[in-house]
Amino acid sequence: MDLFEYQGKQFFGSFGIPVSAGDVVETVEDAVAVAERLNYFPVVVKAQVQVGGRGKAGGIKLANSIDEVREHAGNILGMDIKGHTVERVWIEVASDIAEEYYASFTLDRSAKQHLGMLSAQGGVEIEAVAEENPDAIAKIWIDPVDGLTEAVCREWVAAAALNPEATDGAVDILLKLYRAYVDGDADLVEINPLILKPTGEVHALDAKVTLDANADFRHEWAEYEATQERDEREQAAHDKGLQYVGLDGSVGIIANGAGLAMSTLDVVNQAGGKPANFLDIGGGANADVMAGALEVINNDPAVRSIFINIFGGITRGEEVANGIVEALGRVEISSPIVIRLDGTNAEEGRAILEPHLSDKLQMQPTMLAAAATAVELANR
Repeated sequence: MDLFEYQGKQFFGSFGIPVSAGDVVETVEDAVAVAERLNYFPVVVKAQVQVGGRGKAGGIKLANSIDEVREHAGNILGMDIKGHTVERVWIEVASDIAEEYYASFTLDRSAKQHLGMLSAQGGVEIEAVAEENPDAIAKIWIDPVDGLTEAVCREWVAAAALNPEATDGAVDILLKLYRAYVDGDADLVEINPLILKPTGEVHALDAKVTLDANADFRHEWAEYEATQERDEREQAAHDKGLQYVGLDGSVGIIANGAGLAMSTLDVVNQAGGKPANFLDIGGGANADVMAGALEVINNDPAVRSIFINIFGGITRGEEVANGIVEALGRVEISSPIVIRLDGTNAEEGRAILEPHLSDKLQMQPTMLAAAATAVELANR
């Protein structure tokens, strides 16, 4: 669950991280009202989109008067930035900047530890820093059991070669940022730039946050959920309770389990095709779930074949097969379907599917063979 900048700053603020005073608005009149309420100039008018490059696109402007706030808000609202339409702007008090840094926490799955990255080169894309000067990024790996201590944090700040004047403020913010990452159930928290002001204060000037949607039962995230950006396919899948991510290929994917779905994408690529989506129907493959999945994929005009890849564990093969057969009776499918069914009671499931097989509904014994067939059908 990706947050907008203003939501990220609100999230950071709840953990005591200093952020700029401001408010989010959807109209020019409200932008003017916020600037008047802040009673401070200059202010910054910032497009709220979940994509980088806002500044280069003209989506971040400094305003020295109410008239400039009105002008910039009017120009930015409705702007298209890399395919994202600006529906909101964030109006905040401008900050004096002496230096810019970069800080983030995320999960290093291969190391099974949290990864912290800190650099004295902030304000630019961290990927560019990593490519041009990887030594400029100080990394630490944190055992979740031990957490991040102040002593380790100070060593980290020293290794990143931050200005000594920023040390105390940076340590304070990094410890709070780590708590926000862990206690806030985030997959990523990033401040770029983390700034040192001429006064010596350290301050989060930007906020990038990705939350783990699986943890929403522990939090009140309805406001974040309401503003999630989804294309039509993703919104339709979300409305049906499906885990779906739209891609740009022609082979529609249905699998049970995130790991199997990811493997299915890889196999389709290996077979020379391009997946149209990631769709995980989870542990249940009954008729309602399968019909919903097929309907979402069938409504994607780019899909030319559908690959249903099911490995039965707790879910039994005959239940999956009956679900597929019933779903096909509910949804009129325009693309050919290839099924691979394995695992618990797979033979019984395949026997149920057998009478329904045709040129439009095929079955293959292995994932590789099914992927190859689905790709071949998509390329016809």
